[in-house]
Amino acid sequence: MGANPRKSMIETIGLESVPKDQQNTPWYRFAIIQIAIAANAGNFLVPALAVLEGGLSFWAGIISTCIGALLGFLFVSYLSLPGARLGIPAQYAIRTMLGVQGARYLSSPIRSITSLYWFSVQTIGGTYVIQQLIIRISGKEIPFLLFSIPLSILMVVLAIIGFDAVKKATSYFLPLLLIGEGTMIYLYFTTNDMQGSWLTLANSSTSISWPSFFFFASLAFVQYVSGVSASADMTRYAKTPTHGFWGLLVGNGIGFFITAFIGCASAFLYQDINPYVSSSEQTQSPIFIAIITLTAIISMVSINISNAYTGGYSLLNTFSRLTRVQSAVLFGTVGVILSGFPDLVNEAESYISLLGGLIIPISAVITSDYLIVKRLYLNEQALAQLTKTSSINPWAMFHIIFGGILYFLLPDAWSPGFTTFIIVAFLYPLIMKGKTWGA
Repeated sequence: MGANPRKSMIETIGLESVPKDQQNTPWYRFAIIQIAIAANAGNFLVPALAVLEGGLSFWAGIISTCIGALLGFLFVSYLSLPGARLGIPAQYAIRTMLGVQGARYLSSPIRSITSLYWFSVQTIGGTYVIQQLIIRISGKEIPFLLFSIPLSILMVVLAIIGFDAVKKATSYFLPLLLIGEGTMIYLYFTTNDMQGSWLTLANSSTSISWPSFFFFASLAFVQYVSGVSASADMTRYAKTPTHGFWGLLVGNGIGFFITAFIGCASAFLYQDINPYVSSSEQTQSPIFIAIITLTAIISMVSINISNAYTGGYSLLNTFSRLTRVQSAVLFGTVGVILSGFPDLVNEAESYISLLGGLIIPISAVITSDYLIVKRLYLNEQALAQLTKTSSINPWAMFHIIFGGILYFLLPDAWSPGFTTFIIVAFLYPLIMKGKTWGA
């Protein structure tokens, strides 16, 4: 008898290496995934705020945030290489940088909590947008839980199935997303009353507030550089390390440019940080409103499949006795529960800002360790850390603690996230010169 199709359909590979015959995903499939998860309510925020609060013009807002995001995406792509070369997930690879205990009990729990938070926030925020758009179409208010719970369950199920489901779902979603995003841009530039939208944008102020320009570039960088702790989860299935690297970089770059363009247009033309809301308000057409509603749903599902998929691996690295499916189910259960309590998640925002004091230093240590200290190569001594029962990199822990303190001491005007990352990423390789650990 052949293999059970139900078993073969669900990804069961955990922390062990992906077999070579399954490392067959080309660069453009990774690009499709990243473009599909880019344009969502959470990612519109920084470009829109660059215009609304930073006072930047339409194009200055796009350029500023794209520069910061692309720098972050470059590091994310480099940190995907261990996954593509070794076939292992990100948090497991981080054992070679922070030590087994540092990865299992510090970086993985923080990554799991962060993924849970964003999973819940995206679900709740997307559900609110869907509610508002449905009210415009039908005039009826649908109960919040009627959308949030089924949608979160759908996203968790796709994440449990695994990478193949992520790959296929985003491939199907991308054409629909591009149609929706094209519809939003069409509405912006054909319905605005201010002398014609393109003319308004072209004649916007050419003077740039450089402090605002660099501040919002740094915000975009900080938002996306934290992806260094998860990018290898995807590229462990890459055909080659080059395919994984360029797939992520190209997809993230294209996806963010579209996101920044729409976000800045919404802010500049309509003073609204949510393009789904601002674009739907420019039309009475049920067809256009339905397309925008569908786009909002698909964008939320796309990003949250990724959140649930990578969050499950972070959890698995901490609780290594679980299987991949068990860790994904555990993550998904908590995510579904949190998605039903918007007030609870809103209150958790303060806790996530506290976690930022660790997320940024950890990202800086991981990035500088792999790029500068290890020079993009994990030797035998580093790889020996993967299977140890316990080890810790004390120098990494010192810099993470130092970076956390610095993060909270720096005033907001100094872009604490960006400044902390630069200082820690500069100091860590200097301190590590000639030092070893975990022997």
